[in-house]
Amino acid sequence: MTSIEFATRIRRTAIGMVHRANASHIGGALSMADILGVLYNDVLNVKPQESQWDGRDRLLLSKGHACVSLYAALALKGFFPLELLDTYGTDGSVLLSHISHHVPGVEISAGSLGHGLPYAAGLALAAQKKHSPHDIYVILGDGEMDEGSNWEALLFAAHHKLNNLCVIIDYNKIQSLGDTNDVMRLEPLADKLRAFGQHVIDIDGHDHDQLHAAFADFKLHATDQPTVVIANTVKGKGVSFMENRLEWHYKSPNDEQFAQAMEELPL
Repeated sequence: MTSIEFATRIRRTAIGMVHRANASHIGGALSMADILGVLYNDVLNVKPQESQWDGRDRLLLSKGHACVSLYAALALKGFFPLELLDTYGTDGSVLLSHISHHVPGVEISAGSLGHGLPYAAGLALAAQKKHSPHDIYVILGDGEMDEGSNWEALLFAAHHKLNNLCVIIDYNKIQSLGDTNDVMRLEPLADKLRAFGQHVIDIDGHDHDQLHAAFADFKLHATDQPTVVIANTVKGKGVSFMENRLEWHYKSPNDEQFAQAMEELPL
């Protein structure tokens, strides 16, 4: 299976989960599906049947409200049975509507934004101190970059030369209350990140060749800087009526919309 095919399966599965549960946050889940498709298909060193293997690469999802895409990726990869996805968002399910560390393959629970990167920086420093070869990846939302804790963590990571840390910003340019740069202007984002001591790679977050190249660049560890991948993405990517629409931060597709989404995402 190619990473493109895997990302399509993630999208289809995530939309089905949100539809069944009458849940939300599908727009931001779809915008990062290609990132997850490349990481879990081709990049991360993990053992699905041994989710706590000490040598694994760690992937943290800081934008925890977009959890359905990560749950889908983990199930499709074999971390837990696909049938468990049917319980998403139901009473008593381990699959909470914000990411939960009780799920095999999930490193941390998240929901309150601005926590994932500080945690990831600590993991990267610990791995560095122990001379452990595994890498740390963390996916942030662009609206999440309004949180000061992220900028403090970037300073910390640069100071400690954490070149085993890869920060991925899902830059879909729409956050909960409007366009990201209308709510709290981030631009010039790449320049700001470089000023904070980061090795910045600015790419199309839906182009799998660019994603593969960015992660290959990171894995070289050629600099003593942390890497930040600015993944320029589209909210709701892959479903025409969801793309670049703020309301799909919250809405759940009805039966007709779900059927159309499946038609637009053929396997």
